[in-house]
Amino acid sequence: MRAIFIFTIAAISALTALGGETNFTPLALSGQTFIHDPSTIVKDGARFYIFATGIGIRTKSSSDLREWTAGNSVFDAPPAWTTNAVPGFNGYIWAPDIVRVNGKFFLYYSVSTWGKKTSAIGLATNPTLDDTATNFLWRDGGEVIHSTSQSAFNTIDPSALLDTDGKLWLAFGSYWQGIFLTELNPQTGLRVSTNAPLFQLAWNHSIEAACLTHHANYYYLFVNWGECCKGTNSTYEVRLGRAEKITGPYRDRDGKDLADGGGSPFLHSTGRFIGPGHIGILRDGDTTWFSYHYYDAETRGRSRLALGKIDWSSGWPVPVK
Repeated sequence: MRAIFIFTIAAISALTALGGETNFTPLALSGQTFIHDPSTIVKDGARFYIFATGIGIRTKSSSDLREWTAGNSVFDAPPAWTTNAVPGFNGYIWAPDIVRVNGKFFLYYSVSTWGKKTSAIGLATNPTLDDTATNFLWRDGGEVIHSTSQSAFNTIDPSALLDTDGKLWLAFGSYWQGIFLTELNPQTGLRVSTNAPLFQLAWNHSIEAACLTHHANYYYLFVNWGECCKGTNSTYEVRLGRAEKITGPYRDRDGKDLADGGGSPFLHSTGRFIGPGHIGILRDGDTTWFSYHYYDAETRGRSRLALGKIDWSSGWPVPVK
């Protein structure tokens, strides 16, 4: 515990010097809140839904964003193409993200193995998230994009954004050469073409978990720096930049390009809330919520769901209670 305490204080001090937030604590949640790599929260009818890393993709839902209940996994068994695309894949699906397009939900997910670039992003679709509805059915949409050991990028951690002009985009990436972006077909959810352009958005020696959003005149890119999955020894923190075009360049508050290692602090470890990561943005009425996971020092480092609000008044997203 002494080592953890020293790390936390050091991390907070360093980020304070960079202008990071030190006093943010998330909204109190209850119910089934243990989760890892949560997706964007989406609303369907009267309930909110979220998806997460796990066998077959784990699901949770809530009527009020406070009390969460667990649901059934998306897949009973992984789609057949996954084990062919990624040798050694065992059905433990990573870091999904979801977006509603033309009345249909597109759920993107990662197929990979630890520390390797042979990965793929897949797609599942459903007209509804209400599992009591007669038309509730997850359909496998197949592979969206893949990477190999020779690729510049790693195709994990998808983040989907439906733009105001109706175009659909997918950001992804982890380590190596960082975060990339490609355009998708909003009718199919797949790439507009197999050789569609790829845009590098951000890089750091330890970067992943991109989240794209649009507000006012800018696109905002949240990313994680540091290491996940080590409980209270995790060093995850959230950085961000913004751009006038979705394809970039994204620059931080100091004007440094995220593709050149830039990134302004947004969220970091504080108190029991260690290693925050995997930002998702939800707009509900006039409120912008952001979701993420953290490693809870009070439950031996198990990862939990957290929610906060965003204040846009400065032109930059700032976490508020």
